[in-house]
Amino acid sequence: MKKFKMFLLIINLMLFSCSKEEVKPEEVNPGNDPNFTIVANNDAGFSSFSKKVVVFGIDIYAVSRVKDENLLHAANLLAQYLDNDEDGNVDDQKVLDAMLEAKAFIVMWKRESDLNIDPPANREGQDLGNDETHPEWHATKTGPFDAALEEVLHIITHAGYANAYPDVFGEQAGTELAKAMDIARGGMFTEIPNPYPSSAWYTYDDETCDYSCMATEYIYWAMTSILGAQENRFNEIGHEWKLNTRNKVENEDRAVFKLLTDSGYKLPTILPDGSYMH
Repeated sequence: MKKFKMFLLIINLMLFSCSKEEVKPEEVNPGNDPNFTIVANNDAGFSSFSKKVVVFGIDIYAVSRVKDENLLHAANLLAQYLDNDEDGNVDDQKVLDAMLEAKAFIVMWKRESDLNIDPPANREGQDLGNDETHPEWHATKTGPFDAALEEVLHIITHAGYANAYPDVFGEQAGTELAKAMDIARGGMFTEIPNPYPSSAWYTYDDETCDYSCMATEYIYWAMTSILGAQENRFNEIGHEWKLNTRNKVENEDRAVFKLLTDSGYKLPTILPDGSYMH
């Protein structure tokens, strides 16, 4: 009888040990980036995202299936957009302060179901897919486009510039950015026209994108075209954005070119490539 009890005790201890192993936190590889470290994440509202990198106080969360190199690439792009001269200090503290006040974050996902989350209501976020992140694009600017350039810039302009300079970069009608966009679209439209006026060069037609979303997309297209990211992509993007080079923006969208090259706002002048201070 004593042997039987001892046998049960051993089994229970083994089960208890296995149970503890199952709930053991996932080990996170810190990566080998000289400036950023991947750490385990336990922030409220992001329990399904096992790891994160923090850039100037901005969180980038990722599920375990996101490649570490893609997570670090996004971190480097965010740093380069905010500290474009790479001197170790953000170029416009007002923009970073606005992002921090909005508790801005990025979530990186592998499957769309990863986005079934309920983050705190007082946080502004942007998502980025693992499979749309292509660090290799920067070497030749050919092949699958690195969509991280877009999604990372979105959180900066939406949570940063729009809040730091609401009369200039705000996404509502009447701001300097919005007035330039209305010209680019051939008129002030709260609903997507069908068709757009023939004079328009910005003709985004996603029905889920409201006026403020249109402004977010517009500044992305204009800014990255000025920086050279779109110069080889006209056949791919021309149906929604026709001014894919710096010269085209400067000559045909003078309002937004003047705005985005105004040194007072310290916007990027060099296209990020994912090599911050390397």
